[in-house]
Amino acid sequence: MSIYLDHAATTPMIEPAIDAMQRSLRKIGNPSSLHTDGRSTRKDVEEAREVIAAALGCQPSEVIFTGSGTEANNAAIKGLFWAAPDKNLIIVSAIEHHAVLDPAHWLVEHEGAELIQVPVTSDGVIDCDFLAHLVTTRGSEIALISVMAANNETGVIQPIHRVVEIAGDIPVHSDAVQSFMKVPLSYSQLGLFAMTISAHKIGGPLGIGALILRRAFEMPALLHGGGQEREIRSGTLNAPSIVAFATAVTENIYNAVTVSSLREKFESGIADVAPDAQINGTGAGRLPGISNITFPGTQADFLLLLMDGKEVSCSTGAACTAGVHRPSHVLMAMGHDEIGATSSLRFSLGATTTVGDIEYALSVIPEVVAMAKAANSL
Repeated sequence: MSIYLDHAATTPMIEPAIDAMQRSLRKIGNPSSLHTDGRSTRKDVEEAREVIAAALGCQPSEVIFTGSGTEANNAAIKGLFWAAPDKNLIIVSAIEHHAVLDPAHWLVEHEGAELIQVPVTSDGVIDCDFLAHLVTTRGSEIALISVMAANNETGVIQPIHRVVEIAGDIPVHSDAVQSFMKVPLSYSQLGLFAMTISAHKIGGPLGIGALILRRAFEMPALLHGGGQEREIRSGTLNAPSIVAFATAVTENIYNAVTVSSLREKFESGIADVAPDAQINGTGAGRLPGISNITFPGTQADFLLLLMDGKEVSCSTGAACTAGVHRPSHVLMAMGHDEIGATSSLRFSLGATTTVGDIEYALSVIPEVVAMAKAANSL
């Protein structure tokens, strides 16, 4: 038995998307070519662009295909900063994904930018009063603001509409990779300047994402060459993956009510099998399928290995680099100490999660936690 509870990392590709990708792979024609084969492939790409735009409430011309959500985040953070040469300040939340934090830090190190991270509450919600004070006192210096739509570790949903209101004329970018197709999300209604999405979180293929960017806005590109995608993302368009991305949107099988019910069952069970466990972010609105749980007296990396040994796939909230375990910057920002921030697992449910999956995971957690506590006490 293999139980997959790591859908926030990647979720299984749905069959209709696989079929659409295979059909596209059998076609010939570069979408930038002017002959019949090229135009046919281009038509597929543009139809896919229209599908994704409709799902997001934006114009098709505002959808810029990229190789991943990470690339889209990099393009947005660096591009918006470079587009405002008279402004030097970057504002991000303290709980951003490293795909936002790292390019921001790169700009600090290589371009002389100043970076301020907005704190969050103990439930992981951005401090809008802090942000408002920054905009009031230093608004003329701010090149961009980036706040994720929902956190990848805790699932906590951020008040993006309020962030945009506070920002006024300052460009706001939001990493919506975890939120897209999970909760209602409208680019136009939110009033965002830029947004990032990715296919492999919704049943599409790996290696394809999109940056949603206001039409007619020009910004410096990361990649140069063929001038594709409004000259912001050069490179031959990955038509098979783009087509599969749109198919995953059209055939969306994610039922938020069902997934949320399964998470409630799981978290209720946790209270029974691990009474001292702490579920993070429960005081805020969360995505339906993410549950981040701290197990006191354990080490997350050992918990993860033990769960894997029981054939349950989940993840830690912390990053591991070169074998060195690091505390989760998200949980640290929420007020956890280093011990607590290295004692948490993320269980993320998806469209294919079943009641049986939840019951099996709950059945092995008591033994896993007991073993992890015993090992940690040595």
